[in-house]
Amino acid sequence: MQLVNHHASLWLFGVGVHARKVNEVSSRFFSHPVTAVYIALLITAVFDRNVNCRRAASAAFQENVGRQGTFPHGIDILTAADYFSVGNISNCYLNISVYVAGFPEYTKSIIDHLISRKINHWDSAIRELATEALHNLTPQAPDYMATTVLPQLLTAAVAVDLHGRHGAILACGEITYALYKVTLLTNRSVMDIISPECVDALKNIHNVLHERKQYRGFGGGLMRPAICSLIEKLSLSKMPFKDDPIIAGWQCLIDDTIKSLHLFSSGLKMNIIVAVVTALSALCEEYYQDKTNQADAQIQDVLISQYLDGLKSSQVLTRCGSARALGCLPGFMVHSKLKQIFEGLRHMCAVSQKEGNFTEARRDAVRSVSQVFMKAGVCPHGCPDSVLCSENIAEVYGVLLSSLNDYTTDSRGDVGAWVREAAMTSLKELTLMVANSAPEILSPNLVKSMMCCLAQQAAEKIDHYRAHAGNIFLHLLHNAEPVVPHIPHKEELLSIFPVETITSLNWNAPSQAFQYIAQLLGLPEYQYHTLLGLSVSVGGITESTVHHSSQSLFVFLKEIQNDSDALTQFAQTLLRIFRDNLHNDRVCVPLLKMLSQMLANSFFEIFTTQENHQVCVEFLVLCKELRKSRDVVKLRACVDVFCGLIQFQGDVRKKVLSQLLLLLCHPFPVIRKTTSSEMYEMLLTYDDITDPDVLDDVMTLLSDTEWESDLTTVRTHRNQLCDWLGVPRPQPITKGPAQVS
Repeated sequence: MQLVNHHASLWLFGVGVHARKVNEVSSRFFSHPVTAVYIALLITAVFDRNVNCRRAASAAFQENVGRQGTFPHGIDILTAADYFSVGNISNCYLNISVYVAGFPEYTKSIIDHLISRKINHWDSAIRELATEALHNLTPQAPDYMATTVLPQLLTAAVAVDLHGRHGAILACGEITYALYKVTLLTNRSVMDIISPECVDALKNIHNVLHERKQYRGFGGGLMRPAICSLIEKLSLSKMPFKDDPIIAGWQCLIDDTIKSLHLFSSGLKMNIIVAVVTALSALCEEYYQDKTNQADAQIQDVLISQYLDGLKSSQVLTRCGSARALGCLPGFMVHSKLKQIFEGLRHMCAVSQKEGNFTEARRDAVRSVSQVFMKAGVCPHGCPDSVLCSENIAEVYGVLLSSLNDYTTDSRGDVGAWVREAAMTSLKELTLMVANSAPEILSPNLVKSMMCCLAQQAAEKIDHYRAHAGNIFLHLLHNAEPVVPHIPHKEELLSIFPVETITSLNWNAPSQAFQYIAQLLGLPEYQYHTLLGLSVSVGGITESTVHHSSQSLFVFLKEIQNDSDALTQFAQTLLRIFRDNLHNDRVCVPLLKMLSQMLANSFFEIFTTQENHQVCVEFLVLCKELRKSRDVVKLRACVDVFCGLIQFQGDVRKKVLSQLLLLLCHPFPVIRKTTSSEMYEMLLTYDDITDPDVLDDVMTLLSDTEWESDLTTVRTHRNQLCDWLGVPRPQPITKGPAQVS
């Protein structure tokens, strides 16, 4: 009884509240009331933009099927178009509509509704879904589409209404391509089913829009991708336009769009780029290849030169479009031009990365490097101007590996991550291709560099990119067909990452990822890069990342803290990272924070038993260099490290105290205050630093002095501390505002 009441309420909601929609649909096609109701309900359930309307109509349709039983194929339709299935609008348009149209009673009604109501809808997403639905529906009624629907659409494609024109152009392309696929099944040509008049009209759409100047302004943002979609579909349909002037017109539109991308609104730009690139690829594949499967030399020279020049444009989107255009060219178009294309992409990446601009263009260029060589193929002893071979593979991998060091930042954040992600994907694609066809040209050094760089990315702080790197790392490690050769420490890696981790390990979760990645620190080949990545995570600012990464690092350090050789090797690796990134704030500051945590947890305690241990001396020398910085965050991190280094014996301790006392008179008051506070805590922790007779006086002076007051007053107190601690008083120098005395 409750179920009946529920359905009754949905019936009232579906037919009562939304009766206007039902009547609007039914009055157009049907006179018989029952036919009108079930067709209208079904169309509303499948195609209405509002999910509540679709669900209400579905429930009302179900109610009528249950009560009257006169709706054709009602039970079958309800299994596909139930209350939950119609919740996803893409599923409704692309799948449910096709299933329902399989019943002859509904086929033409569904198609006609899309033509009359949906391809001219105000919402562009609905228009695009409607055209894709027409593509899927074409096999249900190919003759009706070719003889009735297509002529209607061709008229609308050059009409005044912008939305209707946009939807009609997209629909023309989709239906034509669907008809081509239908004819393939019957060994016919698409020309056998589409009339010559329709073919001429399809070809003429571009000319009409061009003459009316409808590629300009706001309407141009819709017309250009629509025509590009039409070019793509007509090319894929193998329309007989070879050597026709329309091909030159299409090519001019594509090239002009790439040059004009910066003129369109931000919401349309990426959609336009995608449409242009796919159109260019299909156009080249169909119309720029001769009977011997070779490229038309003249067109090849013109296009490649033009897109290489586009890589030097002052407009970032023109560079993006040109890079993607080079990447989408078919294999025969890059044959004998590979060296020229690669050099253009490589130069653009190198120059723009050095200058720190055009990040989006670098991302697209890195993608295109992989795509170009994937199209060209691989041959060990082939010509480097035509294929990937032993002569050029090192240079290709060099570009991709250098892109993994792109850490460009701007107001949007770490935009270099886009380039790194593209580089990781490109490395994976190329490596699998080479391993499959010519593994002998993959040298051990190339594979080692790639795996180490992936390990570094898998240890870094941004969840999304860490997951991308980790998944690629595991994929290359476990790939069986083909097997990637020369992976360093492969047996140990397989022990750390068994095959089930491919699916079970969630790299996005710091709690899972870092406990695995930290184990790579025990493998000499991976230690440097893994520790470099972990430094950024351990010394970061995201609480969960810092907690889990530091916890995993400390687990590893506890295992080796009593092993002098292993700990020395680890410390030397840490020093090498420190030296390599001394003036790179992205690494240096987090590394200082990580080092202070290590010192605070006494992981280097085994070295404190030796006076002037070399590791401590080198850390002190490097930190002294950073003391000259004007970056407050870096200076505070240095203070923490100095206070941690105080635990080492010998002359090092005096030198550390000297540095801290210098910082007590730093020009920045906040640094003076921070130093005094950290020194106070240091003296509480390590009570053997000074003579017990003066310890109370030292701590009292540190706590009671107003260290943010003027330097003259502060210097007097600092000099008193020097006398008590047995450190020579610093001599005043006046070289610049950042100098201390």
